[in-house]
Amino acid sequence: MLAIAQDTRAQNDDLDRGATSVAAGAERFCALTRELKPVAEMIRFVVGPAGEAVPDVKRKLPGRGIWVTATRDAVAEAVRRNVFPRGFKRDLKVSRDLAADTERLLVQSALDALAMAGKAGNVVAGSAKVEAALGGDGVLALIHAADGAEDGKRKLNAALRRNISARQREIALIEAFNGAELDLALNRLNVVHAAVLAGPASETFLARVARLTRYRSGKSPDSMSAAAPSDGADRDCNAPDVNAPVNGAQGNSTE
Repeated sequence: MLAIAQDTRAQNDDLDRGATSVAAGAERFCALTRELKPVAEMIRFVVGPAGEAVPDVKRKLPGRGIWVTATRDAVAEAVRRNVFPRGFKRDLKVSRDLAADTERLLVQSALDALAMAGKAGNVVAGSAKVEAALGGDGVLALIHAADGAEDGKRKLNAALRRNISARQREIALIEAFNGAELDLALNRLNVVHAAVLAGPASETFLARVARLTRYRSGKSPDSMSAAAPSDGADRDCNAPDVNAPVNGAQGNSTE
């Protein structure tokens, strides 16, 4: 009975006690759906200095916050249904573009982690270097610029399939960012292909890409890519979409 009473109180009070109270593996009620979910599947929002709803994608911003399921559809619906003023129990400025603004922050967060992986020496770029890396161990992900040429993608996808077949291991295939975003993150020009090698910053990058995938598709990204698609073959229509870039988006701790 005590547990039921505590759950009821939690559902009636959307506000948490602040970012420092969010422990790994914690659960929170979604202010939109009223479902209890792991914080890894949610986005925290706080009130900004100008009295506006602000996405706290890294769960570090001060002040009490509310939680919404981490999908674009859920955030858009929360805006439409005035969930944020009710959750914070106050007048609040809520942008109509909050769902898109949140997505841009998730893109930026992923690119920040890619930049850290690059500085740590865990990213190689350039078709020849990427192909060589795919011939060995230690590759966690193959990245193609979303606006890159298909011929180059097909060649490296074939190398990716050979790696997976030989080693029976998963390697993520990511086309979520355009070339300009990759250039900025890796501080070099004309990045079309890159390989992400094992390392702590690389794990952070993959976790953030997975979160972005969930936000865009509304599906679990547990298997972003266990294999590269066959030449000319359509991707599994049930697989999460990790390939759509956010136009105009620019770009550290493990999620």
